[in-house]
Amino acid sequence: MLNIIIAGVTSLLTDISTEMVYPLIPAYLASLDTSPAILGLIEGFAESSASLLKLFSGTISDRLGKRKPLAILGYTGSTIGKMFLYFSRGWQLVFASRMIDRIGKGIRVAPRDALIADASTAGTRGRAFGLHRALDTLGAFLGIGLAILIVARLGTTLTPGDYHRIFLISLIPALLGVIALFFIRETRNLPPNAAPRLRFKNLSPNLRRFLLIVGIFSLANSSNQFLLFRMNKLGWSTFNILVLYLLYNLTYALLAYPAGKLADRFGKKNLLATGYCIYSLVYFGFALLNRTAASSFLPYLLFPVYGLFSALTEGQEKALVAEIAAPDQRATLIGLHAAITGFGLLPASLLAGLLWNLFGARAPFIFGGILGFGAAAGLVLII
Repeated sequence: MLNIIIAGVTSLLTDISTEMVYPLIPAYLASLDTSPAILGLIEGFAESSASLLKLFSGTISDRLGKRKPLAILGYTGSTIGKMFLYFSRGWQLVFASRMIDRIGKGIRVAPRDALIADASTAGTRGRAFGLHRALDTLGAFLGIGLAILIVARLGTTLTPGDYHRIFLISLIPALLGVIALFFIRETRNLPPNAAPRLRFKNLSPNLRRFLLIVGIFSLANSSNQFLLFRMNKLGWSTFNILVLYLLYNLTYALLAYPAGKLADRFGKKNLLATGYCIYSLVYFGFALLNRTAASSFLPYLLFPVYGLFSALTEGQEKALVAEIAAPDQRATLIGLHAAITGFGLLPASLLAGLLWNLFGARAPFIFGGILGFGAAAGLVLII
């Protein structure tokens, strides 16, 4: 349990840092006259650059029989990436910052999640991952809260220098998160080179089908930056967009652990299918938004419901993979799952940006809603 809490505290501190700056990036890029297609390029490549590393870091972790060193390396890399954001003066260094930050995430995710899986049992794994997601998202909530306080003090119109000050402050919790991880202890000592090589054809049929459905859904699941960019283009101020994103993370943080308990009791597949349907409804809701609707209560409903989707799905996908995997392949298969979702984010974000440019702001959300319902149907019918 202690390892789960330490991993959660590390994620909490890291997410304070990340979410202080993440929801500001669309407004920062918009102030630089950056197009939606460039935003899609940045987010797609940044997230997908980490994907191959997620698979390799999981495999390396299993082969070394160690989780902690790779996790520390990954969190350190993400901290270095945020330094580039501070020095940025155009979208190119923002691109570099997001790439380095996400590469760090790619290194750390599989070993860290394997640490959580190793510290839990089959009957408590949903709660373990739910607790970690709750602490992780509490950090996001606190980070956005800090950003709101800073933006409120600086005023509604931010200068590039204002953004850079926030980027600099965000480095403090990131460094504390790296320090916290040194207190974690390895709980499973696999002998080096004990992990067999992964062969996709040797995976169980259910696991192969599940990973296929996850891959299809990832094509719908473009970067959250498009939700924030949508609100920016509908005339919402940076401050009000931060409030909406705060509501999303608050809902996610409050519901992640109860969702994990429900998954342990009623089955992870049922929760995931429900989550995919909720995702589709939210995306269709964003497609319907116009300036009149955006000035109503609807955005204040959509963002918390989107938080419910994340609570029902993100931790439970990992818990399901960890439950199916053999202990000596656990990090590898968690990394494979993360790699599939990450690889999907590149075409998903690029496609979302192109659909926006070619057919208007509603197009990427209609596309995402359709694929989300398709993934939910596939989960129910073939798993």
